[in-house]
Amino acid sequence: MSKSDEIIMVMDDEPQQEKRPEFMEEGVEVPFERLDPQTLNNLICEFVSREWEEFGDSHGSLDDKVCQVMQQLKEKKAKVVFDLRSESCNIIVADKTAG
Repeated sequence: MSKSDEIIMVMDDEPQQEKRPEFMEEGVEVPFERLDPQTLNNLICEFVSREWEEFGDSHGSLDDKVCQVMQQLKEKKAKVVFDLRSESCNIIVADKTAG
């Protein structure tokens, strides 16, 4: 979508649903298999660096952690989403109630 495209949202008459917390991302799931392998690797590396640092987990190598995340993507325990609000891609825990 180009910057000149405009999205028009139409409000319905339904009562507004409870607002989701800011840390919850709302976006479009991106099948990880459709991403360029290098792009996917870069995304996982950035995610691992950010998330593991936040949790203070210094055990295991970056490659080990990247492999763990890749396995979680394959097992559908995690998914890649494009967040519509921030216009960025991230990896999140898959919703266990979906599907």
